[in-house]
Amino acid sequence: MPEKLKQLRVLNLAVGCGIVVLSVFLCGCNSRPKNTTPIYWPPDVLEEHSGLVLSVAFSPDSERLAAGSFDDTIRIWDAHTGKELLKFKTHSELVWSVAFSPDGESLASGGGSFFKRCDNHISIWDTVTGVELHKLNGHSDRVWSVVFSPDGKRLASASWDQTVRVWDTDTGKEVMVFKGHSQSVYSVVFSPDGKRLASVSLDRTIKLWDAATGKELRTLKGHSDAVFSVAFAPDGKRLASGSSDGTIKLWHVASGKELLTLEGHSGAVWGIAFSPDGLDLVSGSNDETVRVWDTETGKEVLALKGHSDLVYSVAFSPNGNLLASGSWDTTITLWDTFDWSKAPKQLDRKNHERHN
Repeated sequence: MPEKLKQLRVLNLAVGCGIVVLSVFLCGCNSRPKNTTPIYWPPDVLEEHSGLVLSVAFSPDSERLAAGSFDDTIRIWDAHTGKELLKFKTHSELVWSVAFSPDGESLASGGGSFFKRCDNHISIWDTVTGVELHKLNGHSDRVWSVVFSPDGKRLASASWDQTVRVWDTDTGKEVMVFKGHSQSVYSVVFSPDGKRLASVSLDRTIKLWDAATGKELRTLKGHSDAVFSVAFAPDGKRLASGSSDGTIKLWHVASGKELLTLEGHSGAVWGIAFSPDGLDLVSGSNDETVRVWDTETGKEVLALKGHSDLVYSVAFSPNGNLLASGSWDTTITLWDTFDWSKAPKQLDRKNHERHN
């Protein structure tokens, strides 16, 4: 990560009712800016929001940010200006996960209801036009997680139906079904070389799979409660998992050995992400914080505070300059990563709602 701080900003993109809020702070190293007036789109009114943010994802060029929400929509923004580029209602139920393809031309979304088995499909969209390219049917319950393979030829999905499925992105056909978890599968991710898949489940385990054959390679055990999130380090040698037990664990992929346990959150860990250089890991939690960890020592570097509800999803921009955190307070915050220690707090939501 760059050491110096030239410009620092927090973008609060409030999801729901078509409103986006952008708060910009231009900071020197030791002082807060005098002008911290928020800019609103549209500028005339800020309505009440109802769309809890369930997933955030950056485009490969770091220029766009996508989010899936409790309000059944997907939105794509310009990550630098906060301008909404696309908004489309994709599922009749919640949008649990979104993921850009490696070329940035497609976006995958997975959905499903909290309370009933309906709308459990995956959609693949054109990110410029918003046209639905494929609708993938096969899961029998809500789809928690979607992810493209590094070459973009495959899409993997994790579901409440206890399976991981792999799809051909050109045809939309199901290629494989991975069975092995005894409870719902909450998240799935490809290794950087595309040769492995890792999945995590409410059954408290992490499973490693051969992505080409579907063979189960290893089961990692150590968490004392459901495992919600998983991420490979950029070098593919380590794996991180976040759990309802409030901890994050780092694992050695080749041996399955537990390397570190990261403790500091006071609630479940919903989302985790490695920085592009692999030196930092970030996590979002029920305790309403985003925490930054040193991946070599396991020590907490910083707790980023500002959200007023649980933080469900986190994502680094591929260039490493921004971190996005999506929360059940209906906002997405963009953090500048040039100097974690100078990161300002998000503006209080009551300030954003003062026009109501």
